[in-house]
Amino acid sequence: MSVVWVDASSGASGDMLLGALVGAGVPLSVIASAVDAVAPEPVGLAASPVTRGALAATRCHVEIADSVHHRTWTDVRALLTGAALDGAVRDLALRVFERLAEAEGAVHGISPEEVHFHEVGALDAIADVVGVCAGFVHLGADEVVVSPVAVGSGSIRAAHGTLPVPPPAVARLLTDVPSFAGPPGHPEMELCTPTGAALLATLATSWGDQPAMTTRAIGVGAGSRDPEGWSNTLRLLIGDSAVRPGASASTELVIEANIDDLEPRLIPGALDALLAAGANDAWVTPILMKKGRPAYTLHALTHPDAADAVRRVFFRETSTIGVREHEVVKHALPREMLTVSVEGQRIAVKAARLAGEVVNLQPEWDDVARAAAALDRPAIDVLAEAKAAAAETSAPSAETSRTSADWAPP
Repeated sequence: MSVVWVDASSGASGDMLLGALVGAGVPLSVIASAVDAVAPEPVGLAASPVTRGALAATRCHVEIADSVHHRTWTDVRALLTGAALDGAVRDLALRVFERLAEAEGAVHGISPEEVHFHEVGALDAIADVVGVCAGFVHLGADEVVVSPVAVGSGSIRAAHGTLPVPPPAVARLLTDVPSFAGPPGHPEMELCTPTGAALLATLATSWGDQPAMTTRAIGVGAGSRDPEGWSNTLRLLIGDSAVRPGASASTELVIEANIDDLEPRLIPGALDALLAAGANDAWVTPILMKKGRPAYTLHALTHPDAADAVRRVFFRETSTIGVREHEVVKHALPREMLTVSVEGQRIAVKAARLAGEVVNLQPEWDDVARAAAALDRPAIDVLAEAKAAAAETSAPSAETSRTSADWAPP
């Protein structure tokens, strides 16, 4: 099982990801041909060796003429839909830009369709997104694990004026995933761009430290700036899982507390708060405590990096004054996302594999509910059609491969 680990502990941007892909061995021609298929104006790509701080890295520079076009999500979608792109690259790029449009729309209080992307809609950003998507589809990894993302601190000047770091769109894009200001001594600057955040949030199959893997290639991508005393870089480690075929293993914590004096209507909010704090899962078990008292056990499964934040939720959002915890080993099947269509409505479907065989297909419920409402059909029927379409799409054949149009990272 192939694995890519993205080390974003010093930040992330589209050009940093491009440089890391090229540095790891993805041919520049693979990236350039995908960009040429989409760009409405000439775009050049050039890769060169540079240093950032104490590290050698690859700088991938997007060369464009001055453009005054501020494209909307509708414009970008039309460019991608009409381009002669590999299907997996198109689907992945559409998901990245849709995520960007939804984040920008939420930040500014408008519909995603009304969003003018400004810098994000410029040719260089379109090239970044399409090029990175083409590079990852070329790699065809079973898993993409992303480290906690360094976002920086301070403030920046943007099209909308002075903004705090992380900018509102970046904060929105990285909701429910691990991020932090940066390691001690980080410069007071933006370390993660909206494009970088959207790409990572779309590419990641999971988040965390480097998994057990045998590394075959390493790519170090350089950011455009070279601040003194700081390596403005992003790393890719590409290799094979060192875990037995079929599942990846990780050590996590179960944190829990027995609660018999909390207003029951507060429990759903506590579950939401645990997930927002970084827990991978949260659930409630009804129990009977001493003296026959009806009660609940509130549980959270979390990576150790998020344990402090999860404990705080127990103490702030519930009536408990103590928690217990124990380590568990979690085995998880590799997952990928397929995109299917039900009467023109796009629905993402999560596919889990065991030793290469698809053993579970689960359509994303939010997509099913949205499609059912748009089609005025029962959700149960839309769900069944989406699963059937995904089963047909994921069925092995002599013509399909891990880099086929059917595959895209979740």
